[in-house]
Amino acid sequence: MLEYIKTILVKVSFDQFLFEKELRKSFTLLVQEELNELKHWCYIQFATLHAPVLNQVFAKAEA
Repeated sequence: MLEYIKTILVKVSFDQFLFEKELRKSFTLLVQEELNELKHWCYIQFATLHAPVLNQVFAKAEA
C-alpha cells in the first residue's frame, strides 16, 4: 500500500489541494512504521514544493 500511495502522491503533486488530500488519506491506510517511512520519503521528494503542507499534515499526525 505504501508504494501505491507514493505513486498517487507523485501524480497529484502538481496540485497542492490534491496533494494534501491524498496525503491525509494515507494516514487511514498505513500503519505507523509505514507512515514514518512515508514522512521521510515525502520530505526528500517534495520539501521544496510542498513544505508547508508536509509540516502541517505531519505535525497534526504526531499530535
